Amino acid sequence: MANCPASPPYEHNVLRKIKNMRRSEAPGSSIDDQTRTPEQSAAYWWRLVSSAEDQPAGLEAPVPRAAIEALAQLVTKVLTERKTLLLLVPDDEFLPAFSSALDISLRPLCLVLPSADFAARIAMRATLSLMKSRLSRNGGDEHALAWANQMERINTQALAWRDAQEWNSSNARRDWPTTTPDLFPVRILPVAAYRAQARKRADIAVCFCCDPGTDAAFLGDRLLYIGGRTAHGKQHAPTYADEAARLRAELAQLTQEIGELELELATAQAEMTDFTHRYYRVVGRRMTELDVLKAKLARRQLEAMQRPDTAQHANEAPAVNPAMQQAQDTYREYQRQADRSREESARFEQARREKGESESAQPFRPSSEIKRMFRHLAQRIHPDRAVNEADRAWRTQLMSEANRAYRAGNADALREVATLWEEGGGRGQTSISTATGTSAQDLLRQQIATMRERFEVIRGELHSLFGSRLYELFLAARQIGRYGRDMLQELADKLDTQIKDVLAALRALGDTADPFGDSFSDLSAPS
Repeated sequence: MANCPASPPYEHNVLRKIKNMRRSEAPGSSIDDQTRTPEQSAAYWWRLVSSAEDQPAGLEAPVPRAAIEALAQLVTKVLTERKTLLLLVPDDEFLPAFSSALDISLRPLCLVLPSADFAARIAMRATLSLMKSRLSRNGGDEHALAWANQMERINTQALAWRDAQEWNSSNARRDWPTTTPDLFPVRILPVAAYRAQARKRADIAVCFCCDPGTDAAFLGDRLLYIGGRTAHGKQHAPTYADEAARLRAELAQLTQEIGELELELATAQAEMTDFTHRYYRVVGRRMTELDVLKAKLARRQLEAMQRPDTAQHANEAPAVNPAMQQAQDTYREYQRQADRSREESARFEQARREKGESESAQPFRPSSEIKRMFRHLAQRIHPDRAVNEADRAWRTQLMSEANRAYRAGNADALREVATLWEEGGGRGQTSISTATGTSAQDLLRQQIATMRERFEVIRGELHSLFGSRLYELFLAARQIGRYGRDMLQELADKLDTQIKDVLAALRALGDTADPFGDSFSDLSAPS
């Protein structure tokens, strides 16, 4: 029984390549190099590049165990220290493994850019969308310093950010603005992709098992070769034997990026659901209570004015009595507001019951591991990769279960979905990985078109979510929470004070009955 979906082929290929590289270096490497943990390897590299004096030729280090994980740790260290990093790798095949190894919360700060033009545009659009989404969420609670630094970078490069967003929203097939890569503090790309871009230096440059040759002079202020200075194979932009191979590569790139975006959307939606529940539980019900009490107080005040012994200007008709008219208008407005509040609360309660959501549900706090599991599942079982209707139905069912498990933070349920996928992976599916001919290409094009549509849908849903007033309140609550304050509870305390004041005013008018004893529908304006 597997705990997660089977690793895609590129991971096996990359791990095999790295293993061969380590084996070729073994005679010259120390025991320490091969026994360090990823964290220790990253710390060792950081000491090398941060303590180096002028080293125009660069420093060298061997390839350690768990090299990709160690480099992901180095990325975290670089961002924590407010530095920029350029990481060069031999070819596109290395990129997905690096992308998967990066810290989930820091992934949008890293531009993982393939060599192939079609794949590079997909990667750039997806990463810009991820960054915009995460900036809209104030970067999240993890790595707040790195995201605060990124906000400063965006503010100082406002024009480049605007141009990048205009390019991204246009869906044009033209190249992105030359300043766009500057927005990312970390860039990970093959040597061939670096050569195709405008030359941009970084604080730290790392060449992993590759040799940039004469381009080394343009890389960074501190240069580190991991795996030596010898080129490991040719480092050219990938070429494809036929159209089917190119289409398969484009589908693979889309699949990877869609997995990232599905995770972002699921996380944002779950956060909002969690916040909405607490908002209505802590604030919304009190607001409804206050609105109903205000309507009742306005009614009692109007009734008091209409009594003969207290009526002002008793000889005047109500229609021409300014004070009476104002009291009636005030009552009607409070009544309408209370009606709206009750209807909104009733809709929320009904929707919560229909979804089977409990008021005592645990807060949404997914671990990084659960996020990785969900992303991996989304990449493997996404319904838009279906090859026929039976396959789509099967994938849709599993994807729904994965979403439910993710929102509940249930790692065991995610593992169960992964197991079901592997056990029923052949159900209604037709392999196209080795198919040839027009029909196979048509199927690939159809999948690519569907995935592109899903990409736009996700961006639209994120944009709609971030534009809502409730989301603005959510962001404000999160920001205040970082200072140890609970904004919703503070609002609730203020509402409690207002409720007490209205109740006191009702008692002053002789109203000692249960303030909610009457049905609101009976609170019609006195004649």
